[in-house]
Amino acid sequence: MQKNNHQLLSIAPMMGKTDTHFRFLSRILSKKVFLYTEMITTGAILYGRKDHFLKFNYVEKPLSLQLGGNDPEALKECVRIASEYNFDEVNLNIGCPSERVKKGNFGACLMESPRIVGECVKKMSEINIPITVKCRIGTDHLNSFYNLKNFINIVGQTSGCKTFIIHARIADLSGLSPKQNREIPPLQYDYVYKIKEEFPDLNIIINGGIKNISAIKNHLSYVDGVMLGREAYKNPWIISSFDEIFYNKNGIDQSRHNVITQYLEYCLRRYEEGIPLYQTMRHLMGLFQGMRNGKKIRRYISENLSKPGFHKIMKKNILSSVI
Repeated sequence: MQKNNHQLLSIAPMMGKTDTHFRFLSRILSKKVFLYTEMITTGAILYGRKDHFLKFNYVEKPLSLQLGGNDPEALKECVRIASEYNFDEVNLNIGCPSERVKKGNFGACLMESPRIVGECVKKMSEINIPITVKCRIGTDHLNSFYNLKNFINIVGQTSGCKTFIIHARIADLSGLSPKQNREIPPLQYDYVYKIKEEFPDLNIIINGGIKNISAIKNHLSYVDGVMLGREAYKNPWIISSFDEIFYNKNGIDQSRHNVITQYLEYCLRRYEEGIPLYQTMRHLMGLFQGMRNGKKIRRYISENLSKPGFHKIMKKNILSSVI
């Protein structure tokens, strides 16, 4: 792959999944893949515990903070704070279809208000850090290619935004759950491809339903980058092949035994710092995907995780079962 793009491959922001622990695991698997936080609202940052939401391990970089909000000044202040924490980028979420987010008038419903989005991104861009937008191809109310093109054009012209990450489904805001919104609206990759044709100077990254290396290669023949979501969490081993295939980097020991060893040692370090094992170990389960005795290992962890003293024996017992 010859594309010169630091976001050639990325892991999507996923609520309840892409916390600092999963990002650490992702970085064990790939030194190059671009990582994202879970979506964090402006209110959580401005009025909550900043370190709780924003502090991260330096090895997670390059890392983007994804924000949810609709107030330009509040978003700008959050970007300023993010710059102090040394994030590499801030991303504005215009794709989340949840009812809670819709009631807050941010996320995917703002696809119907491109001028507001443009003003938000313009204000955010006053801070010296790259700003990107993650959106859908439309909503159930505005779902034509013309509407998507109009959204990209207005936001880009208003704010100067150069990077759009597009989930190739509409956001159905009529009552579907976020899970249903990832499955029911059909994928329309051609919309994203056509946006790249219409806006060749923009950096267009495609997202949605991408499950394997073959699909990634195919998408990269049309757009600038690919963002993986649920597949990367369910089967994180796909991440381990990124550096060699797409970045021409090799020499890293990506054997199951080595990767699982590194992550177990991380879990134990964090346990000594007061982080409960369940917070870190839950991300380990996908690493046993496809293993002959994977179900047995997952069951062993689930049944013993909360037992006193498990931290003393888990590394030896788990690794002895890894083939």
